[in-house]
Amino acid sequence: MQEPLPIHNNTGDAEFMAQALARARSVIGRTSPRPPVGAVVVRDGAVVGVGATDPPYGPHAEVNALRQAGELSGGADLYVTLEPCCVTIHTPPCTRAILEAGIRRVVVATLDPNPLVAGRGVAQLREAGVEITVGPGSAEAQEIIRPFSTFITRHRPHFSAKWAMTLDGKIATYTGDAYWISNEASRVWVHNFREEVDAIIIGSATARLDDPQLTVRLEPHQHWYPRTNRPGGPLRVVVSTHGDLPAHLKLLQPALANGTCIIVGEGAPPENIDRLRASGAEVMRAEVNQEGLIDMQTLSSLLEEKGLMHVLIEGGSQLLGRAFDQRLIDQVAAFIAPRLIGGHGAPSPIGGMGLSTMKHALTLANQRSQIIDGDILIQGLIVYKECV
Repeated sequence: MQEPLPIHNNTGDAEFMAQALARARSVIGRTSPRPPVGAVVVRDGAVVGVGATDPPYGPHAEVNALRQAGELSGGADLYVTLEPCCVTIHTPPCTRAILEAGIRRVVVATLDPNPLVAGRGVAQLREAGVEITVGPGSAEAQEIIRPFSTFITRHRPHFSAKWAMTLDGKIATYTGDAYWISNEASRVWVHNFREEVDAIIIGSATARLDDPQLTVRLEPHQHWYPRTNRPGGPLRVVVSTHGDLPAHLKLLQPALANGTCIIVGEGAPPENIDRLRASGAEVMRAEVNQEGLIDMQTLSSLLEEKGLMHVLIEGGSQLLGRAFDQRLIDQVAAFIAPRLIGGHGAPSPIGGMGLSTMKHALTLANQRSQIIDGDILIQGLIVYKECV
C-alpha cells in the first residue's frame, strides 16, 4: 500500500488526476502482467486516500485507495488512471469495491484496452447510478499503459529498441570497442528507462564483447520521478543459440545469475545448459529458424508466457535486425553522439535482412527529439508499411 499524499485543496479534476497519474508512474515496471494504475479518493475537496497497483497479485489501485480512505469513501469522488475492472481474474472486480464503498463520482483517464473490460466497467458503474467522467489525463494515461495494451491485445510483450551510435551510424569501432559512444547524461536516461521495463535482452555477441550487467544504476538525485522499490530490477535475458557463453561474464556470477535468463536453441549441447544452470541462471529452450538462429516469434511467446509486458532490446545488431524483420519492435530510442569513427567493418545498429526499397522504410509516429548534453535522442513508435 502506498504512503498517503499531502492534503490538497480542490482545484478541479486536472490536479487530482495528476496525482493519480503520479501514483501510476511510481509502479511502472512493477505490476506485470497487470497495468500500472493510480487512484485518488477525494472528499470535500481534500485527498483522503491514494493507491497504486500492487505487485502481482495484490490489490488494484482503486482498492488500495478506498482502503486508505475508509469510511470517508462514502459520497466521495474517485480519480483513477484506467477504467475500473469489472471481472474477476486474480482479484475481485474493482467496480464491486467502488459500489460497496459508496463512491458518488468516478473520473477515469482512459478506458481499459482489455477486451474483457473495454467500457463495461464504466457502463456498470453508470448503470448503478455513479456519475462518470472519462478523459482527463487520457494522453499520459495511455502512454503509461501502452505496454499493457500491446500485451493484452496482441498477446506478446511490447518491444522497445535502444541503441547509441556515432554521427556516421556506428555502434562500435571495427575492433568492437563501444565504450562510450553516448555521454554520461544519456546513460542516466537509459538507466531511467530500464527502471520502467520488465526485461532487458541482448544477444550473445553483445554479452561477450561488452560483458554488461544489465542493471539499473542510479543515484537518488538521478531518478526522473519517485518510484516504488523493485528488488532485483528487470529480468536480464541473453539470447544464445548454443548456450556457449563464457563463464567469466558478469551475468553468470553469483551477484547477477539469479535474475538472469538464457534463451538457448532447442539443439544446444546439454553440457552448456548444465553449466549455465549451475551458475544460478534460468535456461529456456526455443525453436530455431532455417538459419539455425533462435526464432524471434518463439522468443516473444516465451517472454509473454512469463508475463513480461515491456521488453527492452539493447543489442546487438543482428538481434535487433531479426526483431525488426519479424515486425516485433514497437518503439525506439536512438542516441546519436557527435563522434565519427568510420571503418568498413564497424557495425551499424540494425542488421538482419532489412528492406529492399526506400519507399518501405520504417517511420516513426509520436516522434520526439531532444538534446542531452550534446547527444541527440530520437524516440517514437514504429510505423510498419505493407510490402507488396
